[in-house]
Amino acid sequence: MFRDEIARRRVLFLGGKGGVGKTTSAAAVALDQARTGRRVLLVSTDPAHNLGHLWGRKIGEKPVALHPGLDAVEIDPDRAADRHFKTVGQHLYGMMPEHLHGEVRRYLQVSAQAPGAHEAAMLERTAQLTVDGLRDYDLVVFDTAPSGHTARLLALPEMMAQWTRALLDNRTRADRFGAAARSLDGGNEESGIGARRSRDQRIRELLERRQTLLAEFRAAITDPKLSGFIIVLAAERMPVLETLELRKQLAESNIAVIGYLINKRTPDAVDSELLATRHAAEEHWVAELRKGIGRAALIVQTPLLAHEPIGEAALAEFGGMLFGAQ
Repeated sequence: MFRDEIARRRVLFLGGKGGVGKTTSAAAVALDQARTGRRVLLVSTDPAHNLGHLWGRKIGEKPVALHPGLDAVEIDPDRAADRHFKTVGQHLYGMMPEHLHGEVRRYLQVSAQAPGAHEAAMLERTAQLTVDGLRDYDLVVFDTAPSGHTARLLALPEMMAQWTRALLDNRTRADRFGAAARSLDGGNEESGIGARRSRDQRIRELLERRQTLLAEFRAAITDPKLSGFIIVLAAERMPVLETLELRKQLAESNIAVIGYLINKRTPDAVDSELLATRHAAEEHWVAELRKGIGRAALIVQTPLLAHEPIGEAALAEFGGMLFGAQ
């Protein structure tokens, strides 16, 4: 059962092609779990935030209570990046002598525009929310950005961890060189070596904290008993093809897909040629999906609605459709 699979997890990602109902589905799942008594954090990592619209509430970077036991956060990628580089800058300014602060400023300006800078900032924010959420909540539900962005984000922890390990190895070699320099200098702290030792220690501590955070995040999202991914799609050509590609990418990152949610199914209306034709075309793409994911995979389908579910009552009703459609 779909609800049983979700109830066993503590971290849940909902993702897929844009416009297929990811945010509505994530909101409905989070509300359903909160109504069972779990304490839930709902997080949007999609730049096109829609959570506030669905709930009729302003939602931002700090948790907002939407329902007893349900809080929500929207990560702003630009603000996450600004905060990330502000923190990095504070550390660098503190580590470097004042006459090099101009160089630090130029470095930060260039780095903020570098490819992958926003992704790295989003990763750290997502990782921190996951680690903190596992401590403070029973379940963290992520409403993610469209497929390609999400796949890259979830593949980043391993790459970032390797990069951080390389930096730590470089620090170790630098520490050994520093020890040799101190022995040649007779351990004279007045020469400035003591200040460099303090700076190097702070750099190491920063790298070790990042390594620990990424390791905890990576361990959480790759544990199939702890975390899972639900791919949301429409029964159409492009969403199905993107779903099969996303499934492959998630498998390469060792992230378990626990189910597939097909939204907006057209009714099979025998008195309407248009609806009957669309329904038949959708059936073809559902069959193609089945071929790609296997007959044993869990698929849930919800009907095309006359209106977007807006507000708690409508989301609860949509959740009833979702968990009743096994």
